[in-house]
Amino acid sequence: MTNKKIWFITGASRGMGVDFAKAVLAAGHAVVASGRDRDAVSKALGQSNDLLAVKLDVTRRADAEAAVWAGVDRFGRIDVLVNNAASFYAGYFEELTPKQIERQLATSLMGPMNVTRAVLPVMRKQRSGSIISISSAAGLVGFEFCTAYAASKFGLEGWMESLHAEVAPFGITTTIVNPGFFRTELLTEKSANYAEPSIEDYDERRAKQLEFWKAQNGQQSGDPAKLARALIIIGSQEPPPRRFIARRRCHCPRGAEGRRSEGADRRQPGPLDVPRFRPRARRTGDVDGDARTGTPSGREDQPRQGLRSHRAARSGSGGLPRDRRAPRDQDAAASVRLFALLMR
Repeated sequence: MTNKKIWFITGASRGMGVDFAKAVLAAGHAVVASGRDRDAVSKALGQSNDLLAVKLDVTRRADAEAAVWAGVDRFGRIDVLVNNAASFYAGYFEELTPKQIERQLATSLMGPMNVTRAVLPVMRKQRSGSIISISSAAGLVGFEFCTAYAASKFGLEGWMESLHAEVAPFGITTTIVNPGFFRTELLTEKSANYAEPSIEDYDERRAKQLEFWKAQNGQQSGDPAKLARALIIIGSQEPPPRRFIARRRCHCPRGAEGRRSEGADRRQPGPLDVPRFRPRARRTGDVDGDARTGTPSGREDQPRQGLRSHRAARSGSGGLPRDRRAPRDQDAAASVRLFALLMR
C-alpha cells in the first residue's frame, strides 16, 4: 500500500494493545509491538513480515531506546507512536503506600514519557510523526478509590497538552484518547493492584468498592475493536484531532459505592459516571472546552463586548489570526467524524 505507515505500540502483549496491533496489521501497516515479555507479544500477534515484537519495560529508559532503534533498524522509520501500556493501583489515598503511587506514576506517566523521549529524535529527523497517548475518563475527572490512577492520567494529559506546542513546529502531532469503560485487561490480577486495608474508617466503603471493581473485570461495555478502528483513522489524518473521547456512559450497579443515595448531591459522579462531554465545533472555536461542564472554557457565559468582539465570536476566531484557528476547526470536525464511526 502506498500510504503504509510504521506504528510503534506499547503494551501489545495483551488487552487493548493486542486489538490495536491486530487492527493496524490488518489495515496493511507495519507494527513494532512491545511488551515486557517479547515471547508473549509474538504469541498474541503471531508472525508477519510487517511485525516486529520487541521487549520493553516502559519504566526503563534503556529498554525504550533499544526498542525504538530496533524498530528503526527493521523498518527505517516510525510514523505513529501509541502509548498504551498502563497499570491500575486502586485504593483510598491514605491506604496506598508511597511505593504503590510511585509505581503507578512510573508506568502510566513516566512510561509514556520514556518511550516518547526515545521516539522524538526519529520523528524530528523525519519532520513528521504522530504521538497518540491512551488516557482515561480518569484523566478528565477524579473518582473515589482512584487517586493514584487519576493522578497519573491527569499528569499524562498535562504533559501531552504541553508537548504539542513543543513538537508541532517539527511536523509532529499529538492526540489524547479518552476511552470510557472498555473491555481491557486493566482490571485483571496482572494489572490491577489494591491497597492493603489499614484504616478502619474506610472499611465499609472499601468493601463495596472492591466488590464493584473486581466484578467489572471483563464486563465492560466498550468494544476495543471499535476503538482500534478509530486509532487507525486518527493515525491517517493530517492533522489528527488533539483529543478523541471514546465514551460509553456507565453507571454503577445498585449497591455499589458512588450510587446516588437519598439526599446526595445529584451532581456528584459515581465511580464510572463519565462527563457528558464530546469535542465539537463551537462559535468561539474553542474545541476542548471544560470537561466537567461541557462548556467552552466559560466563554459562552461571558457578555459580548462590542461589535468587533461579537463578529469574532461569530466567525469562530476568538480574535485569533486565521492560520491559528483553522487547525482547531479541523480538530473539532475530525473528532465528530471519529465518534460517529466508532459508534457504528
